[in-house]
Amino acid sequence: MSIHAAYPVGLRLTDRRVVVLGGGQVAQRRLPALIAAGADVHLISPSATPSVEAMADAGEITWTRRRYEEGDFTDTWYALIATGDTAANDRASAEAERNRTWCVRADDASAATAWTPATGRSEGVTVAVLTTDVPDPRRSALLRDAIVEGLRDGTLTAPHQRERTPGVALVGGGPGDPDLITVRGRRLLAEADVVIADRLGPRDLLDELPPHVEVIDAAKIPYGRFMAQEAINDALVEHAKAGKAVVRLKGGDPYVFGRGMEELHALAEAGIPVTVVPGISSSISVPAAAGIPVTHRGVAHEFTVVSGHVAPDDPRSLVDWAALARLRGTLVLLMAVDKIGRIAESLVAHGKDPATPVALVQEGTTSAQRRVDATLATVAETVVAAGVRPPAVIVVGDVVHAGVEHAGHAEN
Repeated sequence: MSIHAAYPVGLRLTDRRVVVLGGGQVAQRRLPALIAAGADVHLISPSATPSVEAMADAGEITWTRRRYEEGDFTDTWYALIATGDTAANDRASAEAERNRTWCVRADDASAATAWTPATGRSEGVTVAVLTTDVPDPRRSALLRDAIVEGLRDGTLTAPHQRERTPGVALVGGGPGDPDLITVRGRRLLAEADVVIADRLGPRDLLDELPPHVEVIDAAKIPYGRFMAQEAINDALVEHAKAGKAVVRLKGGDPYVFGRGMEELHALAEAGIPVTVVPGISSSISVPAAAGIPVTHRGVAHEFTVVSGHVAPDDPRSLVDWAALARLRGTLVLLMAVDKIGRIAESLVAHGKDPATPVALVQEGTTSAQRRVDATLATVAETVVAAGVRPPAVIVVGDVVHAGVEHAGHAEN
């Protein structure tokens, strides 16, 4: 029989019987898509992986705990054969052929009547890739990933994409590495007409914006020029009311010391629709990039994230430093470089061991990242001697020595 290219088609399987033979890794990968399609999925297998078993326990599939038997494909629209028993697979495949049931075989694509494409989804579009003549899963997956990534980040534009909704997206850009922004955040950035960006946002992404995109510098450089929060709010409202798609690009997460809620309130009062896109917070990601886990079994069962932009003795401080000193877990300090000496003094005064390890990670996740180690007793002089500058994340606790340093030599 001559070999022809496969004919691509989208199966509508809602409430239609689908049979999967075998409960191993192939089934684990394929079942979620069948469930999402609304199929009436029947798994036939004497055993299954824990993930597949969980699907059965949740009522997402019906699991018959035995091997394949003649007649299992009766009234079946689609079948997936994925067992390690070649003889049983051949018998099942023959039954599917007799019943005119489209059948995929994980062990022998040439004996199948259907092939599973490499699929991906983005904004209401399903991408399915098949190679001609003989399935090449690796090549199909690479092509699928390239297409989906292009749709998600805006580098590939579909001719009839849905219209953008004018408004503002508060996008968390992550800790600094441009690859650590979320897929949704990157897509919205690619669709923007106006970007109001913080200094701590992933600056490299701004270079990728088309020339027509207006970039407004909202940098709040410590001890230097700054754009008042009210001015930022006004700019967001002004451009959104002009019908433009606006992205407020912030470092880390919009709601972790990012004043995202203040901006949302201002926009809500002006009747502007707002999309909030969470970001990877530097409080967790930067220590991780420097080889420090904020929690570790047997070392720390909790971690606390604190803003250090005001000193412990400042009347504006809302932090209970005495309570923090009593905690046994990890303390992560943001915006605290210039206050770390007074913070360390306060923690020690309230009972924290002066020998408690401290790590300062400057410019975390970027090419300029460096880590400086100290203790509560020495951190004030270490910051000065090592010339540590913002932005830096400060980690206090035994987890400083629990990890494996992999992001550059730690200075002491």
